[in-house]
Amino acid sequence: MDIELARTFIEIVSTGSFIRASERLNVAQTTVSARIRSLEQQLGRSLFVRHKGGASLTPAGEQFLRHAPMFVQLWQRTLHQVAVPPGRRAVLTVGSEVSLAQPLLLDWVRWMRRSLQDIALRVHVDVPQDLINQVASGTVDIAIMYAPQHRPGLKIDLLTEEKLVLVTTDLEEAHLPDRSDYVYMDWGPDFTLHHGINFPEAAPDLYFDLGPLALSYILAAGGSGYFRMSVVLSHIAAGRLRLVPEMPQFSYPVYAVQSANADESVAGPALAGLHAVVGGDVNP
Repeated sequence: MDIELARTFIEIVSTGSFIRASERLNVAQTTVSARIRSLEQQLGRSLFVRHKGGASLTPAGEQFLRHAPMFVQLWQRTLHQVAVPPGRRAVLTVGSEVSLAQPLLLDWVRWMRRSLQDIALRVHVDVPQDLINQVASGTVDIAIMYAPQHRPGLKIDLLTEEKLVLVTTDLEEAHLPDRSDYVYMDWGPDFTLHHGINFPEAAPDLYFDLGPLALSYILAAGGSGYFRMSVVLSHIAAGRLRLVPEMPQFSYPVYAVQSANADESVAGPALAGLHAVVGGDVNP
């Protein structure tokens, strides 16, 4: 089977529409339709019922959905195995969310280059939704993420629990979340829930969804907001920020997400090294 047929099928299921799938795949809608017709001819069954709101699976489509991701994952794994550079025994693709790329991903890559010299590395940074899809499909072997979605076929390991703390550029007055200079950083649904419980009257008018950008704004323009303790420590030590006293702190766990079908002889040592780097047991 042409693997693009299975990949196209998965995109239609994910987006719920032939049109949106064509946009995600960057091909014409007629190409998407032709691929599905070819797939249905090979299987001898109709896979989708089209309707005004998009497309839904037939019973045969529901059954094929159980197998299609494995086809794609096996193909991606095969590509990795045949693309091993000379002098290396395997290729490992690792990734992280943007806000975890430095220093955690960088430190991990440095450790692997020193300690796993027979492994070729591919390093990838992406947004959470795409990253989890890439691990599920086998494109990425291990990814460092906040709050990953739990899916069948994935192994999720807790790496560490960071703290989100309220900091301010004002070295004298306390800046509370009901102040006009408070910057709301969207750290995900758990943070939103607990932030709302602790600050029910807060109505910030400046939102960010990327931590490094929000922190850069506050350092440049002034203000306050919740950020990871590990990131703001250097700014606190330098006198650019200070912790706002007696404010709640929120847990923000970091996870390693791995495909359950990953080669343990490669992924196992790499994951053990990641835990050691996070725990400070080794130098990056």
